[in-house]
Amino acid sequence: QVQLVESGGDSVQAGGSLRLSCTASGVTVSSRCMGWFRQAPGKEREAVASLKRDGSTIYVGPVKGRFTISQDNVKNILYLQMNILKPEDTAMYYCAAVRYTSSGCYLDSQLYTYWGQGTQVTVSS
Repeated sequence: QVQLVESGGDSVQAGGSLRLSCTASGVTVSSRCMGWFRQAPGKEREAVASLKRDGSTIYVGPVKGRFTISQDNVKNILYLQMNILKPEDTAMYYCAAVRYTSSGCYLDSQLYTYWGQGTQVTVSS
């Protein structure tokens, strides 16, 4: 059974930093495309970043240069380091994994099969 559990969400002031963690079980994070998504109140879920099997990364425009997606292969954890946080980063953040290790890797939520329950990030101005 696949389980993704996010943690690390908090309330911070603009300009601050947070590191989100996604602890995976039932899947190996290094063996497939993994991603972070977010959903703000009243808005649709949007992609944030993806990490490919080869270690390369994809970021959505507004977070480029501020967020970094990475993984710990020993602990089987996916991370999202978020720096220079802005009020518009306020959202519930979700970790996701594709079903097949051979799947492509894109910033498209429909590609991902497994999802965590989310962790809340609130950034105040």
